[in-house]
Amino acid sequence: MATKIFVNLPVKNLQKSVEFFTQVGYTFNPQFTDENATCMIISEDIYVMLLVEPFFKGFSKKEIADTTKTAEAIICLSADSREDVDELVRKAVAAGATTPSEPDDRGFMYGHGYQDLDGHLWEVFYMDPSAIQQEQPAAEARVS
Repeated sequence: MATKIFVNLPVKNLQKSVEFFTQVGYTFNPQFTDENATCMIISEDIYVMLLVEPFFKGFSKKEIADTTKTAEAIICLSADSREDVDELVRKAVAAGATTPSEPDDRGFMYGHGYQDLDGHLWEVFYMDPSAIQQEQPAAEARVS
């Protein structure tokens, strides 16, 4: 079973993308960085490979999505608090992102998001841990 995730995203300008995500608060692994790509570290188990478009095209015969017209994915990350959600979105907007919608407050769950310089959609959410039902062990879940 997989233990890590590597999301690959095409970018128009690698340096501008690195500057943007650095301002948001992410770091990069220099071992996997050159003029074609960089490895952005989200967490110990989550990485985003930012690939310049010509290099990205070498991995797929499909066209790159025009993010001004289509959404190819929504990358959703969890946060430790509502304040952390707002802070991450604030940093992204200060670095040049836009917010495609208002925050979504459902009481037990709170989320907001941004669109990065290349139009990729990022969502950040917090869920109150007390709202998550814990699974019962199979023996306890059985009805007599």
